[in-house]
Amino acid sequence: MKGIVQEVREQLAGALKEALARAVYRGALPRVETPDFVVEVPREKEHGDFATNLAMLLARPARLSPRQIAGTLVDNLELTGMPVEKVEVAGPGFINFYLPASWVLPELPRIVEAGPDYGRVDLGRGTRVQVEFVSANPTGLLHMGNARGAALGDSIAAILDFAGYRVTREYYINDAGNQIDNFGRSLEARYFQLLGRPAEVPEEGYHGEDLVDTVRGFIARFGHTYLDVPEEKRRQALVDYALQEKLSAIKKALADFGVRYDVWFSEKSLHDKGAVQEAIDILRRRGYLYEHEGALWFKATAFGVEKDEVLVRSNGVPTYFAADIAYHMDKFRRGFQRVINIWGADHHGHVARMKGAVAALGYDPAALDILIMQLVRLYRGKEIVRMSKRSGQFVTLDDLVEEVGKDAARYFFVMRSADSHLDFDLDLARQQSNENPVYYIQYAHARICSILRQLEGGKLPPPRQVDLSLLKEEAELALARKLADFPREVAAAAQDLAPHYLARYLHEVAGLLHSFYNSHRVITGDQALTGARLLLVNATRTVLKNCLSLLGLSAPERM
Repeated sequence: MKGIVQEVREQLAGALKEALARAVYRGALPRVETPDFVVEVPREKEHGDFATNLAMLLARPARLSPRQIAGTLVDNLELTGMPVEKVEVAGPGFINFYLPASWVLPELPRIVEAGPDYGRVDLGRGTRVQVEFVSANPTGLLHMGNARGAALGDSIAAILDFAGYRVTREYYINDAGNQIDNFGRSLEARYFQLLGRPAEVPEEGYHGEDLVDTVRGFIARFGHTYLDVPEEKRRQALVDYALQEKLSAIKKALADFGVRYDVWFSEKSLHDKGAVQEAIDILRRRGYLYEHEGALWFKATAFGVEKDEVLVRSNGVPTYFAADIAYHMDKFRRGFQRVINIWGADHHGHVARMKGAVAALGYDPAALDILIMQLVRLYRGKEIVRMSKRSGQFVTLDDLVEEVGKDAARYFFVMRSADSHLDFDLDLARQQSNENPVYYIQYAHARICSILRQLEGGKLPPPRQVDLSLLKEEAELALARKLADFPREVAAAAQDLAPHYLARYLHEVAGLLHSFYNSHRVITGDQALTGARLLLVNATRTVLKNCLSLLGLSAPERM
């Protein structure tokens, strides 16, 4: 569904192309190729409802001033049947189009009739996309960075799905490599300690108190069974038990946060089926590997990276990077046409070399999008919150959801762009006031539901039988105009992988609804006017609910 804004934009673009062709035919402009121009909604209302840069793009090839070209195009425009009141040439050569304030009102019945599908666009045209996010080591609890990644990744996946892509959500389980070796040694130390045998958790190991609880559960099940068995067997038993427990906890924490995955992919499976070695062999055949000091190196510098990277250490053990390359090869082999990774700020240096590895394997590096998200600082009052009652080291996702709820947590994590630092105010997130943007938005939806519950008989008038011309107030028209923007906002958020566009849009719609409600009664003594305003608020309810859903937020009917 394009929506009326996109429809009018396309009509104007077509009219401009015809105007150019007409001007060329009449000799008013030289024969030039039509450039890749835009018709867009200006940021400033005084610049009209739509504007185009076509004349400025034609200036150089036509060897005429942009304003002269713009004037000629306007003289040759044919706008019959389009809701355009005025056209003017502005600034250096923009052409601005002014439409009547009521031009978007026919969209209101379409919004209500489309219901949960309003806002869907076909930007993706069925392109297969994988969104991989969180992918935290299954060695502990999820922290704030993981929580932000979960909200961003799940929202991006939902937006892409709504925009016509075929989306798969995936979690990469880091269940192999050095971190698992350190995990096993840490568990073993705790096992010894709890059974009265002196031991120290290695410095590079895992020191969280949650591991003590894990090992207590292991002892409750297996007791002293593994105390005097070979080291390798003991550590493997501890790791197998702990990974299952940690993964179950991670899955529950994410489910409580509204996040569910289509695929849980094991790193260990790559090693077991020989995919890591296969990727290394392919890179060697393609000439991107060399040996140095007993190690095997990837020629990352061939792809603009500052230094080459080790793939296989001198002891013959593949690095994490080698497994990561094999994993990305597996993604493309599974038929994904686009792969999106959401990584923490500490992975920034890994972006260029990963894209280089994808290119070295023979895939298009442009098909790999990597979003780097910045750090989160948690505040209570003016104090930074650092410690968790669960982990003893950091605030966990479970802690956060318990304190402020899923909806507030998710909204706060996506209300800023991923590449900006985020200060999360716990006190604000808990407030039930208009200062809290989540409350402000959800209250707008609940307020509409309250209005609709007041209807006698509970029935709304058929959308196509409403007299739209009765909606004349500035607050009514401003709200209707913003609702009509929803498909465009969805497309922009999908194009830029930017859920914060929709977070901002939700706040703007809620603000316009509250302004309208505070100035005008919906249910009035005039039945026809009441019907028109009921259509407006019902359309607003639809847009709010659809947009909230894309961000993983609920749309409460009572508050």
